[in-house]
Amino acid sequence: MRIQIAEPEAFTTLLIKHFGKSPSSPITGISTDSRECQIGDLYIALKGERTDGHQFIQQAIDNGAVACLADREIPVKNGTDLFVVESPAETLGFMAKFYRNNFQIPVIGITGSNGKTSTKELLKHIFSTRENVHATTGNFNTSIGLPLTLFQISYNHTISIIEMGANQPGDIAYLCSIAKPTHGLITNITPAHLEGFGTIAEVAKTKGALFESLADGTAFVNKADELIRELKVYGEQITYGITPDCDFPADIHHENDGSITVTIDAQEIATGSHNLSFIKNVIAASAVSNHFGIDWKTLEYQVQSFQSPRGRCEVKQMDNITIIDDTYNANLTSTLAAIDYLNAFSGNGRRIFVFGDMFELGSESLSHHQKVGEHCSEINLDAVFTTGDNTRETDNAIDPNIFHKHFDSKHELVSELKEWIKEGDKLLVKGSRGMSMESILEDLETN
Repeated sequence: MRIQIAEPEAFTTLLIKHFGKSPSSPITGISTDSRECQIGDLYIALKGERTDGHQFIQQAIDNGAVACLADREIPVKNGTDLFVVESPAETLGFMAKFYRNNFQIPVIGITGSNGKTSTKELLKHIFSTRENVHATTGNFNTSIGLPLTLFQISYNHTISIIEMGANQPGDIAYLCSIAKPTHGLITNITPAHLEGFGTIAEVAKTKGALFESLADGTAFVNKADELIRELKVYGEQITYGITPDCDFPADIHHENDGSITVTIDAQEIATGSHNLSFIKNVIAASAVSNHFGIDWKTLEYQVQSFQSPRGRCEVKQMDNITIIDDTYNANLTSTLAAIDYLNAFSGNGRRIFVFGDMFELGSESLSHHQKVGEHCSEINLDAVFTTGDNTRETDNAIDPNIFHKHFDSKHELVSELKEWIKEGDKLLVKGSRGMSMESILEDLETN
């Protein structure tokens, strides 16, 4: 990971306060990867499960780093600053926390089991009509990525949208202590990353830390989500959801072409989208946007012109075949939603699902993969191709009247899929990040 510091002078002032000395050379960037270091960077030497960043300090310096943050004294060449601390990772977060204090702008924190990135990107797109928006990029939503994201805030920004990811208990509370959000939104709470949390109750507790951090702020509460409804809100709350009992009640209507029109607080938005998951993002974003004074006409235009992030129900055409690229990640809720999205497409072409393993489900892995197979049968898909270890359970759960086959390798799957698909087909590809299911699409496109 690497970022360019938006306000180097503010960062230098922070270093002086923390370490009692000025850096020997101007620091203009921060990197946690020695290979990505550029001239003027501060290199953060982090210890991982497999590697220790301290081993690559010299490489970082050779690539241009002018300073290093490390947990021990290590010989460095003259002119290179070495800042020794007990924990480089914790110090990075500590410095980001104080850097964030330089900016008195709204900071919207977004977390949830699904839809974090899409909701963040949609809000960024909506707010860009009148604000100078700072927002999380890529996967910079972790205990390392979020601090780096904060260092990209400049004095020109008028609003910040921060994505927060969690893999274990306490993650969101820690990220909130650094980002200090003024507003917060939890998209949903589902059985994701159960391997790290153990129970759905622990997932809810961890995500709920966002609302707990907003005693002086505003929480946007999804009333349609049972677990979110039960969370305690300490500050102001604005409610929304596909339920009548909220501030922004929503209703959806499927048009003849399969696209969805959503009515939110009596305001109708023709989205042009077939994706129910996206519509839920629209409802959440509408509540936030309205609170900040975005008018409904602008909101509708921005919703209609929004392009989904790559790998998140991204629709494209390949040789008259409709491809739904949802390869970024997968859990039970997002997978079932993606299958429903595939099923909602109009036309006579066959509906084909290519599915890779879902990871980090712990003891629920077996049942969750079985439920995917059962859902494929319930809506009577035309074909299901699976690969991986856990998706064997999916394959076993599919109705024998549906064409389905499990493959030991993605290469074998692609070879047969190329022979099987034809013009007019609709193809959904999904799996957890570790399965790299996008490689299947890349192989298909190369023919």
